[in-house]
Amino acid sequence: MDLDKKYLHSNKDLYLIKNKRMSNSFPNQEDALDNPNGLLAIGGDLSEKRLLNAYQKGIFPWFNLGQPILWWSPNPRCVLIPKYFHISRTLRRKLNNNIFSITYNKEFKKVMHECSINRVDDNTWITPSIKHAFFNLYKSGYAHSVECWENKKLVGGLYGVVMGKIFFGESMYSRVSDASKILLAHLMDRLESLNFRLLDCQIESDHLKSLGAQLFSRKKFNKILNNHCNLDKTYFS
Repeated sequence: MDLDKKYLHSNKDLYLIKNKRMSNSFPNQEDALDNPNGLLAIGGDLSEKRLLNAYQKGIFPWFNLGQPILWWSPNPRCVLIPKYFHISRTLRRKLNNNIFSITYNKEFKKVMHECSINRVDDNTWITPSIKHAFFNLYKSGYAHSVECWENKKLVGGLYGVVMGKIFFGESMYSRVSDASKILLAHLMDRLESLNFRLLDCQIESDHLKSLGAQLFSRKKFNKILNNHCNLDKTYFS
């Protein structure tokens, strides 16, 4: 793939990998590569219009500092269904002890920052351009953060994009044991009360599987998006 990086950084068109051509719109998600799983297009921009269009199609940006923007639609897709979220006995006891408190949208920038430095190898995809783009989505009412507090200290957080009845989780961090699980348990309860269909986790992990995460085929995932993902906003309090 012989593409000039400077061109990709400056041009707002997308390079469609399978079709090997430039376009101003995303291709069909079925054109995504099998290896690496889900890579669909390169380049474009991180404008609000582009991001909302991408998420509504089940596509998200994921790239490291110094790389052009990479767009992904992995198959299968890891998701959490609110009513099937698994709460262990140990986690249930911690929830009942009310050691932690949960807030929404109180520290969006702080959560993004903590997620960006929560990497063993310091190689984060939450670049300055990603932070800027998602803060714009936050100001527009489409990006949200969830914060976990212990003794008035921020000990965990999650942020993502919300469109219609879909929560697209982007990143999460925890500074104390089980803070992320506590946070997710509260969020799943809130999402179920609001009749949300799912929390998109993008990529499978053992941690997510222990909480009841499921793998949906791209076809099944996109069918849910077609029915429940739109430009409606949700205001968490």
